[in-house]
Amino acid sequence: MKIPSFIYQYLINPRTVGALLPSSKYLSEKMLEEIDFEKAYYIVEYGPGTGVFTRKILKRRKQKTIVVLIENNKKFYKLLKERFIQEKNLIIIHGSAEKIGKFVNDYQIPYVDYVISGLPFASLPQKVSTNILANTEKVLKEDGLFVTFQYTKIKISFLKHFFPNINIKKEIRNIPPAYVFNCMKSKGDGRFEN
Repeated sequence: MKIPSFIYQYLINPRTVGALLPSSKYLSEKMLEEIDFEKAYYIVEYGPGTGVFTRKILKRRKQKTIVVLIENNKKFYKLLKERFIQEKNLIIIHGSAEKIGKFVNDYQIPYVDYVISGLPFASLPQKVSTNILANTEKVLKEDGLFVTFQYTKIKISFLKHFFPNINIKKEIRNIPPAYVFNCMKSKGDGRFEN
């Protein structure tokens, strides 16, 4: 899929695609900085789009690590199926991240170590965002991590309802510049300083 196709998907689905261009390699690196690929058995990605983060996740994961991609856009879903057809231990689902609980049950995944999200929470309907975050919090293991990026900090207090311990990093080498939120379930973990 060429960049104009990505732009086209943004123009017809601005609330769910969220950006005119795919994420930069710099943003990809910042999104994956906190992932311990040696210890990760189950990684989920919401809204992988054209697979910018996915490529790096698949390259770094252990062979037995199961990666689950959940993509609601049908064009991107088909592209991902074609692009990663040879990958083992990769599950690609066409559906909403709201149903993460059902999806992990369907594939007998006992817990999730990391959830990487490219979803635009600033433009998603509030109810959809609430369902996604509440269900994500339920499937993550106790010391699991939810990593998302946004173009503003407007949703930080909303995210803190579900993940009280959030570390924020800015990546200016992206169009537009983005904030990466590393979100943990418990306040007293001590992993991040706020």
